[in-house]
Amino acid sequence: MQSIRVQLGERSYDIAITGDDPSEIGPFARQRTKGNLAFVVTDEHVVEHADRVAASFRHAGFAPLLASLPSGEAQKSLSMASYLYDRLAEARADRRTLVVAVGGGVIGDLAGFVAATWNRGLPLLMVPTTLLAMVDSSVGGKVGVNHPRGKNLIGAFHQPVGVWIDASHLNTLPDREYRSGLAEVVKYGVILDADFFAYLERNAAAILARDAECVRQIVARSCRLKADVVERDEREETGLRIVLNYGHTFAHAFETVGGYGTWLHGEAVSAGMVCASRLAERRGSIDADITERQRRLLQTFGLPIAPETWPVDDLIAAMRSDKKNLAGRLRFVLPKRLGEVALFDDVPEADVREALACPSR
Repeated sequence: MQSIRVQLGERSYDIAITGDDPSEIGPFARQRTKGNLAFVVTDEHVVEHADRVAASFRHAGFAPLLASLPSGEAQKSLSMASYLYDRLAEARADRRTLVVAVGGGVIGDLAGFVAATWNRGLPLLMVPTTLLAMVDSSVGGKVGVNHPRGKNLIGAFHQPVGVWIDASHLNTLPDREYRSGLAEVVKYGVILDADFFAYLERNAAAILARDAECVRQIVARSCRLKADVVERDEREETGLRIVLNYGHTFAHAFETVGGYGTWLHGEAVSAGMVCASRLAERRGSIDADITERQRRLLQTFGLPIAPETWPVDDLIAAMRSDKKNLAGRLRFVLPKRLGEVALFDDVPEADVREALACPSR
C-alpha cells in the first residue's frame, strides 16, 4: 500500500493507494473513527464493490447500512440529499456515524455533502471507484450538489477522515469513464508539472491500455499534486487552489447548457481546457504549441476538444454564474506556460466568444 499524507493540522488524513485487497479497508476506517454505524452510499453500478467494503467493515466491528442509488449526475440534488437524510434519521445516526462514499464523483460529492450537513458534520471516508474521482473529487474536501442554475452551487468544505483507492477497480471501469478521468490527469500536468505532462505524452499508449504500473503512477502523482495545493489553500482563501479550476469555467457551462449527464465531467473539462488555452493564446500569454500539445494528447485519449453546437449566449450566461466570478466580471484560469497557470479577471467577452466559436484546429 502506498500512502500520501494530506497535511491540514487537525484535519489531516491519509490517501491509501492499494491493489486488490478490500479486506483492509475496515481496519483502515476503524483507526480513524470511534463510531459503530457505517452508512455506505453507493450507486447501482458498483454495488458489488460496496458489498465487499461493507463486509470488511463488518469484520472490523462496524454495523454497515447500505444505500444504493441510481447512477448519473441527476442524483446530485437536494431531493436525493433529503432521501439520504431520511435514511440517517431512520438509523438514529449520531455524530460518530461514518459516511462511506463508494463510487464516482457524483456519489462522493453527494454523500460528502450529506456528511457535512447532517448533525453539523459526520466523519466521511471516500472510496472512489472511477479514475476521475480517484485523482480529483475524493481529495480536498469539496462536496456539494447541483442547482438548476449551475453545477455545484450548493456545497461545503468537509475534509474526509481518509481516502481509500483500490486501483484494481479501474480494470473494469467502462472505457468512456476511464478516458474521462484522464482529462483531470492531463490538467495536473498543465497547471503544475510540465515533466508529468511529458510523461503522459510518452506513455499514452500504456496508459490507455491500463498498464498497472502506469495507472498507479498517474493516480499517485495526481493525488500528490492536488494534496500540495489543498495543503496551502484549503478553502480557496489565498487564491492558490483556484488553479485546480483550469478549464472548469468553460466545462461547467458545457454541463449546464448541454444538460447534466450529456457529457461526463472529464469530457467537459477536456474541451474546456482547449478553450482556455486558446483564450490564453489570444491574449499572447502562450505560444500555439502549448495549446497544440494539449489538443493532441487529449485527442489521443479519445476526449472531445470542442464544445457541441450549444448557443454561445447561453454558455456565456452560464459562465456568469460561475463561483469564481467577482463583481460580475468573468474570471478564467489560463496557462502562462506548461506547468504554470494564473487567474485573470480582465478577459473581454469577445475573446471568450472567439474561443468558444473555434476551439480546435
